Amino acid sequence: MTQVPASLIIFDLNILIMKKLLLLISFAACSATSWAQTQVKIVTVIESIVPMGMGRSRLIETNESINPAGLTTNRTDGKTSEQGKVDRDEVKVENFSETKLLNLFSGVGINFQNVASNDAVVSTRLTQLLAEGWKIAHVTGGVESNGGQDDGQGIFLTRYILVK
Repeated sequence: MTQVPASLIIFDLNILIMKKLLLLISFAACSATSWAQTQVKIVTVIESIVPMGMGRSRLIETNESINPAGLTTNRTDGKTSEQGKVDRDEVKVENFSETKLLNLFSGVGINFQNVASNDAVVSTRLTQLLAEGWKIAHVTGGVESNGGQDDGQGIFLTRYILVK
């Protein structure tokens, strides 16, 4: 049986440590790169509660981004705002997708077939986005409900915030 010199064993250990360190550095660099390239997408579903099909219900997705740097102003005293100097046209996007949905109310109340139809459209779109690699990070909802007989206004809004 031949004996391996201690210097070779130390050399082999150093190579093993260096390989592991190189692997760890590579992993960290890839993680940092993928984190820096995270994208956010918001899908907004607006469902009207205006009866008799008079409202407008839509699934909305923007197809472009806006740099908020030119839209942001700073306040120093809490009373004076420079927002009036920001042109509204700078805030608006021109390129967005709009998918028609059905209103939640019919002439006599909630139309459950419309609810199911909207669910089918929204779930199909979310399934497509998940297949494209998007992940749902957060869902938030809000409502401006019908305030009574004389109030013909109202929407139910859901925002799906996705990341990739």
